[in-house]
Amino acid sequence: MDTLHTLATVPAGRRLLVLDGEPGRWLPPGWQVVPQSGGGLDARLAAAFGHAARLAPHAPALLLGMDTPQVGAATLAEPLSPVRRAGADAWYGPASDGGFWALGLARPTEDLARRLLLGVPMSTPDTGRVLLDRLAAAGLAVRRLPEATDVDTVEDARLVAAQAPHSRFAARLRSFRTAPEVAG
Repeated sequence: MDTLHTLATVPAGRRLLVLDGEPGRWLPPGWQVVPQSGGGLDARLAAAFGHAARLAPHAPALLLGMDTPQVGAATLAEPLSPVRRAGADAWYGPASDGGFWALGLARPTEDLARRLLLGVPMSTPDTGRVLLDRLAAAGLAVRRLPEATDVDTVEDARLVAAQAPHSRFAARLRSFRTAPEVAG
């Protein structure tokens, strides 16, 4: 929820949610929803860029996961503004665990996304390095976004909640700590 609400405040021509399932009342207005493709994470990310390219063929696309609720609008709005986009072919947001929390392409195509992403080992300490190597091999000028912690573990969740103590994410995490124990 925090990510969707943050992205709703970042200037964009289109907001696309690639979703496995049906949207509910939790989806803020202004989002177009397309179904998530099957396959591994690498294939699903490539397909998401394909959706974006078909829906807005000449527009840049930024993919952002839902596991970085602490990322604020300013982190994205300034580096992706039209003035700062000049000369950038891609944007890369490194995750503290060696992966990445954001990937953007100035001129996305499904073919380019497949070449960049298919076969990249996901959720490993080398994920980001492999992706950066592929971006460089493709001759793309990459702008780096700030490093962020993505939520993969309970420890990550606690760290991210401390970074964004007023977020819905932090409130939800606090509610688990105050919930009564479930008898089993």
